[in-house]
Amino acid sequence: MNDPYAVLGVSSSASEEEIKRAYRDLVKKYHPDNYANNPLADLAEAKMKEVNEAYDAIMKARTQGGYQSAGGNGYGGGRTSSQGGGRYNNPTLIQVRQLIAQNNLAEAERILRSTPANNGEWYYLMGSIAYRRGWMDDARQNFWTACNMDPNNMEYRQAMNSMGMQARRGTYGGGDDIANLCTTLCCLNCLCNSCSG
Repeated sequence: MNDPYAVLGVSSSASEEEIKRAYRDLVKKYHPDNYANNPLADLAEAKMKEVNEAYDAIMKARTQGGYQSAGGNGYGGGRTSSQGGGRYNNPTLIQVRQLIAQNNLAEAERILRSTPANNGEWYYLMGSIAYRRGWMDDARQNFWTACNMDPNNMEYRQAMNSMGMQARRGTYGGGDDIANLCTTLCCLNCLCNSCSG
């Protein structure tokens, strides 16, 4: 990871409020909702991930003490998460992330299920797999567990918040989708009957 302070565009001596403000501004700028049906969506998603990881790294390091920028001796890039076996150095979880990014969900799940579910990262990744498959209840439950295990992790909270935003917009599950499907099928039936008659 690059120097997380540089990613957020703040100095290593910035106050917590300055860091939060910079983070919020970047989230507004790169949020996936701003790039729906946009060719830059993948770049925005990658930047959003980088911003979340930078914020998470800074906040965890500050609560644990002794964090310095990359020029100092406090940041080594090989930290572990607060739950142990963390996402910054676990090669299995890094591989699972890569497989999810490649949409190889079956292999990602196989590897993840052979790994003990002992931290928030495991549940976050399982939620990501479920989300990509459209299993929203499973995704929500796994994201919720990840957030409870590691409540300061912005990546997990972002995933959970995204689920809530989609529910409010009616973009998954529930009656709106069924009603839209029924309407579409009725329209298709009418079109087919008028074409054949």
